[in-house]
Amino acid sequence: MGAVAVEFAFVLVILLLILAGMVEFGRTFWYADALTKATRDGARVMSSWPAATLSTQGLGAARTITLGSANAANVSPPLAAGNVVVECLSDGFGFISCADGAPANVRVSIDGFTVNLGEWFPFIGTDGLISFGGIALAPHTTMRYMN
Repeated sequence: MGAVAVEFAFVLVILLLILAGMVEFGRTFWYADALTKATRDGARVMSSWPAATLSTQGLGAARTITLGSANAANVSPPLAAGNVVVECLSDGFGFISCADGAPANVRVSIDGFTVNLGEWFPFIGTDGLISFGGIALAPHTTMRYMN
């Protein structure tokens, strides 16, 4: 009976590590999907915004929608306004000023967002907590300007 308990303890440790890894990577994919959907929402708003107020109000509206969508999904750390980049693009997908009239395309991207592995379930090694560092997520969405 005692040998079974010892074997179960060895197997349980391995199974818990596998479970923690699945949860942490699942959380990372969840954040990546939430951020991608947020950039899609921001690009959709930007692509239909009137050209006359695109540079004055459209950029801010796209940024606000992106922030709201991402933070509604409870990403951690919360997405900050400095992480959201909204750009106007030419036919060749080169960057142009949004104040120059109607662009051919618009892009909303997230820059500088990092997910730390081990935040929910810390991985414990023989000498304490194991730090895997962060995984940078940089989703973006490009849409044709429709207005």
